[in-house]
Amino acid sequence: MAMTDRNEVDEQGRGPSQADPVAQEGTFGALRVPLFRLLWIGGVFSFLSVQMQFMVRGFLAFELTGTNSSLGLVYLGFGVPMLVASPFGGVAADRLGKRRVIIAGQLIITAISTSIGLAIVLDIIEFWMLVVSAMLQGLAFSFFGPARVAFTAQLAGRENLGNAMVLSQMALNGTRIFGPSLAGVLVGVAVIGTNGVYFITAGIMLLSLIVTLRLPPGEPLGPGSGKNPLADLIDGVRYIRSRPRLLVLMATSFTVVMVGFPYFAFFPSLVGDVFGILDEDIRARAIGGLSTTQAIGAVLATIVVARRATGDRVWIEQARWGLAFGASIVLLAFAPGFGFALVAVALAGAASSGFQALNNALVMTKADPEYHGRVQSLMMIAFGAFGIAAAPIGIIADRIGLRQTLTIMGGLVAVALMVCLVAWQRVGEYAQGSEPASPAAD
Repeated sequence: MAMTDRNEVDEQGRGPSQADPVAQEGTFGALRVPLFRLLWIGGVFSFLSVQMQFMVRGFLAFELTGTNSSLGLVYLGFGVPMLVASPFGGVAADRLGKRRVIIAGQLIITAISTSIGLAIVLDIIEFWMLVVSAMLQGLAFSFFGPARVAFTAQLAGRENLGNAMVLSQMALNGTRIFGPSLAGVLVGVAVIGTNGVYFITAGIMLLSLIVTLRLPPGEPLGPGSGKNPLADLIDGVRYIRSRPRLLVLMATSFTVVMVGFPYFAFFPSLVGDVFGILDEDIRARAIGGLSTTQAIGAVLATIVVARRATGDRVWIEQARWGLAFGASIVLLAFAPGFGFALVAVALAGAASSGFQALNNALVMTKADPEYHGRVQSLMMIAFGAFGIAAAPIGIIADRIGLRQTLTIMGGLVAVALMVCLVAWQRVGEYAQGSEPASPAAD
């Protein structure tokens, strides 16, 4: 493969060869790889659009119904398609050109934003439309997410993969600072409102698509299996089952995301019902403030862990961040006022981000490149489960109270991480018990 820059990739989107990796040092090392940098910029636009949509959809759902259950149903609509379709999204990422899959997801999300904005303008918006839009967005993410992560590995190269995964998480968290707060402010502007926010998110996603068009096709690594998609999916499941520590990481991520991550779905209820902020404009700003504070903590955490995505004790640090996440949810449950809640939410954002970034880095560095799409798609099932779990959690919160529910959620997260710590030390890298070296060493 001819190359003028050792950090460049070929026309298929392949990074430096495994025999001659180009390792980049520093917190932002992977961004020195030109095409990964381009993918990262496109991701910033995509994440910003989606984060704004999440905020305004929850705000609109609560305005239309006024219940925690409705917030949970919106997330349920997002979660069910991800739960069902994500595994096949991973197969698509391993079988098709990754750029093509990413663009398809971007087009779907753009169409969703435009449609809901028009429904608001025409004054025909109803709650069921929000559920349907969440379902379509979940379907798009089922293919967009695995393709983007697999493309990250392909463009950045294996030696930079841990750092690249954390930087991708940083992009997500950074948009969580500006996205929800920007959406909250714009919702309160009379000439923009909720419909204007949806149109703005459509425009931002189109910017991401323009950047994506500059990337190489990202063709599959290897000649392909020649099997049908279901057979490829089964092959991916067998691959994970044959690697006990990879299985432990994925099971822990599934539990933590499903049980712990729904806490931010209930920000509207926390602000309105628990803290009694009833004015519409003030409530929108307060919700945006919680989301922004959470995201600031998340960005700071990813900066801290960016240099720690490889090493001999990554799995221990991952567990520490996870335990801190459970503790911060419990802290939020006992928040006596909005100011204390801001502190708890900042800690929750930092801890959840540190856990997720390190867990994803461990998973991807332990998986072989030809399985990256399927491994990531099975990881994403957790986010589908999180959407599904939000609905019953919302019902429980309506029955026993939001504070009590948050306490239970935080406790379950802590238990999951303790189990992970014990299981990790008791299982080997492979079923046969061998322990080969990896970039994220044990």
